[in-house]
Amino acid sequence: MPLLELRPAGLYCPPGDFYIDPWKGVDRAIITHGHADHARGGSNSYLCCSDSVAILQTRLGPQASIQGVAYGETVHFSGVNVTLFPAGHIFGAAQVKVESGGYSWVVSGDYKVEPDATCAAFQPVRCHSFVTEATFALPIYRWRPSAEVFSQVNDWWRSNAAEKRASVLYAYSLGKAQRLLSGVDAEIGPIYTHTAVERINEVYRQAGVLLPQTTQALDSDAASYAGSLIVAPPGVEGSTWLRRFGDCSTAIASGWMQVRGQRRRRAVDRGFTLSDHADWPGLLSAIRETGAETIWVTHGSIEPLVRWLNENGWDAKGLATQFTSDEAEAAE
Repeated sequence: MPLLELRPAGLYCPPGDFYIDPWKGVDRAIITHGHADHARGGSNSYLCCSDSVAILQTRLGPQASIQGVAYGETVHFSGVNVTLFPAGHIFGAAQVKVESGGYSWVVSGDYKVEPDATCAAFQPVRCHSFVTEATFALPIYRWRPSAEVFSQVNDWWRSNAAEKRASVLYAYSLGKAQRLLSGVDAEIGPIYTHTAVERINEVYRQAGVLLPQTTQALDSDAASYAGSLIVAPPGVEGSTWLRRFGDCSTAIASGWMQVRGQRRRRAVDRGFTLSDHADWPGLLSAIRETGAETIWVTHGSIEPLVRWLNENGWDAKGLATQFTSDEAEAAE
């Protein structure tokens, strides 16, 4: 009996009778993190990192049956050991190690290897087989240190504030927004947020993550936002919600900004290259540190990474997933 296999509902462990990040409702689901392309509703029970429980409850609703376990704690399902380790992606994101009969798999979910003040750092986990994401699995994706990006954001905001303009920064409401807030200079001016961002901010704060003071953007008086920073999800781009800020400068923080033309395509004034996923060197270093010989590649630029791994001594194959391009781009 294989330890992990792909079934119509997703990645399944036959001896333990559970799925990891299933694509539809199942009896027992282990969830790596709270983004929509990994945490879907409809399952009878969920297991995740303790830090993710409040996030999943917010996303899946109060009726969801969710069990949280600490990083490093092992739970048992019919002789299969399951242990969660930090993935460094967002707060509460976990890699899932599955062990039985002396063999082990690690399912990484989404991960990044650069330190992040808002979540536990990525922890390499030794295993025989590794399931890796491939969101930015092309050599062109090489991130600058986040401190440099935060400095760019602060310079942009400071320049707009000097001209009494509001600065609207688009960032995914779960993870990216909080990471940006942890790195901006709150001395520049007041910080406002969209309702979706503020709801997650409260979850982070209740868990002890330090964020600057923010206020939900409810006022319709444009003058009150002059010189401020407004953090909002990309979905509000071009909506009537933006009218309340009057004359404003817009920007987006995304790994996709590494590619020329993306800023123009999104019709924003500035693009900041900041991702919560590993870049090309980060993916390769993470794979090497697992010591795994077999690699399954999923979520993103699958074929280029599979080809590179097979050419360089690994046994690699692609793992097709069922998620929309909107989900993938929103959660990056």
